[in-house]
Amino acid sequence: MDYVRPTAGTATVLGFDAQQETRAIHERVGILPDGYGLYDRLSGRKHLEYAISLKRASDDVDDLLDRVGLDKTAAERVVGGYSKGMMQRLALAIALVGDPELLILDEPSSGLDPNGVRLVREIARDHADRGKTVFFSSHILSQVESVCDRVGILNRGQLVAVDSIDGLRDALGTGSTVTLTVDAVPDSLTLAEINGVSEVAVDDRTIRVRVDEATAKVDVIDQVRSDGAAVLDVTIEESSLEDLFSAYTGDAPRQGDAPEGER
Repeated sequence: MDYVRPTAGTATVLGFDAQQETRAIHERVGILPDGYGLYDRLSGRKHLEYAISLKRASDDVDDLLDRVGLDKTAAERVVGGYSKGMMQRLALAIALVGDPELLILDEPSSGLDPNGVRLVREIARDHADRGKTVFFSSHILSQVESVCDRVGILNRGQLVAVDSIDGLRDALGTGSTVTLTVDAVPDSLTLAEINGVSEVAVDDRTIRVRVDEATAKVDVIDQVRSDGAAVLDVTIEESSLEDLFSAYTGDAPRQGDAPEGER
């Protein structure tokens, strides 16, 4: 976006040089920054009219208001009287002006109630479903997990991993936990013989099995039945994005903290 000049290197956005072709980038990008400024004495509607004019777009203000769930009556009031959630909805509407090819959402759920958070997810998914790109940045990892097709993990300013969530799991070999509730645990369980099973725990009528390979999940269920138990319930837990984030960043040394032999 050329808001900050680099000390070295180059960058492109949608194929355009980030320092030399900023106008072309701004016309194609919508951004909801974490920190933004709105004009206290300007109404919500005037903000949108100005954004549409600035981007030379043809959006309908009322359509944008409906899309972000901002009341049309509230849009006639000056922004200085808005709540944090209302300002966030207005800023999101501004970001959507021009139906941008790239929509950048930085902590988009800040100040929103649960309905607003759900609306942001729906807007992000709808934008992506129409062939656009959404860059979604958040510290609330459960939201990232529910929205994003691919995830990038930053650790102290360095990009340490980029992949789908399943790809990140596979790369770390975090595996899954299969939990079965049975009518009675067989006297002799043979689950340890299955390839991909790394741990088996039994508690009353519950069998928990840690598997490192996806194909082992079905094998575990079939084997429990073969061993003589009736399976009443099955749940499968995958590593959450929070678990993956900790795995990728938790043991990384701080910059400058290299071992003595490497200093």
